[in-house]
Amino acid sequence: MPVLQKSTYRRSALLRNGHIESIYPAIFRKVTGFQYERERLELPDDDFVDLDWLDSRSRKLIVLTHGLEGDSDRQYIRGMARLFLEKKWDVLAWNCRSCSGEMNRQQRMYHHGDIEDIGGVIAHALRTKDYETIVLAGFSMGGNISMKYLGVHGKEVPAPIKAGIAFSSPTDLKAGAEVLDQRSNFIYRDRFMRLLKIKIEQKAAQYPGVVDLARFNDIKAWWDFDEFFSAPLNGFAGADDFYEKASAKNFMAGITVPTLLVQAKNDPILPPACYPVELCRHHPHVFLEMPAHGGHCGFWQPAKKYAWSELRAWEFLEKQVL
Repeated sequence: MPVLQKSTYRRSALLRNGHIESIYPAIFRKVTGFQYERERLELPDDDFVDLDWLDSRSRKLIVLTHGLEGDSDRQYIRGMARLFLEKKWDVLAWNCRSCSGEMNRQQRMYHHGDIEDIGGVIAHALRTKDYETIVLAGFSMGGNISMKYLGVHGKEVPAPIKAGIAFSSPTDLKAGAEVLDQRSNFIYRDRFMRLLKIKIEQKAAQYPGVVDLARFNDIKAWWDFDEFFSAPLNGFAGADDFYEKASAKNFMAGITVPTLLVQAKNDPILPPACYPVELCRHHPHVFLEMPAHGGHCGFWQPAKKYAWSELRAWEFLEKQVL
């Protein structure tokens, strides 16, 4: 039943296709007017993640999770943070391991299915303050992480967690990897590979022998990267094992709080398998919305203060939670 048939998003005439809708705001949108307060959270395995807070002295908190090779300063994170700050919520935009400008200590970094760290972040937030309402919101990889966390923990999620929100999320990682290999998506794949290669080189220096850097030159498909690097660094048997255990679609049936999943139909890097229509049609808690346009983590309205995604998130919470 919760497959929403209509969407209010209307793209600007300036943003003519999914690629422009994805790239233009990432480059040109600037969200200012606030400054995070950073906290380093030491993890049980002697590693760390950096947390960026906005304090409204509220008992309501939104936890924001970024996408692959993103961080808390991405425009889609800052835009959502600004709206919730203005609504008098506390905001916690956390940076995955290695994503805050400093390489993490342990062999593993972060990945699409890493719910251990977001669980630690949530537990820390609850130790910090007696929050009565927590919402998890993620973009791209961050949406996959948030939904997997909610699905795995099901009815056992901490009681203050009232809702989840995900935009542009690759819920089927194997299919998503195949789409990145398409010629039309070379700009995204090449950027990810360039950034990840720098980190893999640093990790190889930290932990000699764990990965074979020479294999980077042999990569012909995104599957190769996950087989040679993502899997061994993060404790998976191989790329297919990683895809099976990390894809949110395999866990979404367990979600027990209202969750909004927004996937633009013209998202250039989401394949059909990432639009879980049948699952959501029969799911009492997951609402799937598929605007015709929006691109990947786009949904920008150039003449307006807020992106449509930010207003849609608030609208969903007003109806389902608040």
